[in-house]
Amino acid sequence: MTGRELEEFRAEVREWCRAHVPSDWRQTQTGASDAEFVRFQQDWFQQLRAAGYAVPHWPVEYGGGMPVAEQIVLYQELAAHDAPRLVLAFVAVHHAAATLLAAGTEEQRRRHLPAILDGEIWVQGFSEPGAGSDLAALRTTARRAGDEYVVTGQKVWASGAQYADWCLLLARTDPNAPKRQGISYFLLDMRTPGVEVRPIRQATGESHFCEIFLDEARIPADRLVGAENTGWRVAQQTLGAERGLTMLELAERLGNAGFRWLAEACAPIDDPVVADRLATLEIELTGLRALCRDLVERHAAATAGPADASIVKLYYSELLQRLTDFGAEVGGMAAQTVVRKPMSGGWESGAWVLDFVGSWEWTIPGGTSEIQRTIIAERGLGLPRA
Repeated sequence: MTGRELEEFRAEVREWCRAHVPSDWRQTQTGASDAEFVRFQQDWFQQLRAAGYAVPHWPVEYGGGMPVAEQIVLYQELAAHDAPRLVLAFVAVHHAAATLLAAGTEEQRRRHLPAILDGEIWVQGFSEPGAGSDLAALRTTARRAGDEYVVTGQKVWASGAQYADWCLLLARTDPNAPKRQGISYFLLDMRTPGVEVRPIRQATGESHFCEIFLDEARIPADRLVGAENTGWRVAQQTLGAERGLTMLELAERLGNAGFRWLAEACAPIDDPVVADRLATLEIELTGLRALCRDLVERHAAATAGPADASIVKLYYSELLQRLTDFGAEVGGMAAQTVVRKPMSGGWESGAWVLDFVGSWEWTIPGGTSEIQRTIIAERGLGLPRA
């Protein structure tokens, strides 16, 4: 694709954003009810879908097929125009789709990919109270009973489970096998008897995370993804969806609206210490955005290194903490009185104390910072295990 073609596409996306991004969405989504949030998210998803912007990373036969260079431009412009994030559809369009495309049956793909485009909501049921960073230690069990599996156990930190139609579920099918070899991967209908969801109230006042309790819930055997006891390998396809373009989108949002709000909070910038901190953060953000673009391009070219995604995740999560921490510092007492932030947004909203408290979430899911450093050391640098 030529530079001129890319600039023409950028102009097209900019024009679309000017016409479709709601200028007041942050106001209307602050304090929104669950029903209002779901309605807004699904309407926004359909607007993006109609423009061809909802699932650009999917294969062309399923409504995607956008070249990587255009996908980068798309996320840059959506961030620059402060468009709402697809919070509700995130697991569906990234994790569920990646799993189905890599390991699902043709029947599973035909059933769920069009439904996702129509608004089907998914949640990820991986982590457990005793199996977070050490996911292979999960204890939820799935026992074969004829043409079904009977599942019992508990999941936690399941983002958006209270809204979900379906769940990507890991459960242990062979308790005697080595930890990673006895796990299977299932598609769970959240309306199944024996499934209970309990939202967790967080320090920010939100209830984004949930617990899922499974009490003899029955899953038809044809909802097994991959072969029995190969769930660990399938799960790597799911987790791989967190790399590349998803991180690029987050980095672009942090570098656009996030940094703009921070600079506004510092105004007038007449303190050299504040000016120095802002300059340092801007340099770091520029580096992060370049790092994400490089990862996306090398991932598409199949030249990405085994630890590159961990480097990006670690850098983004800890930079997010530093930026929101500084925002809370310069925001002073006024920042302490903000008790709500808009739904449908990212981890940066300008509500600095809430943003800072929420930023700690990012150093935990998808592998803690300690896990990321271990991956970088062992897979990236080739250092021996301790």
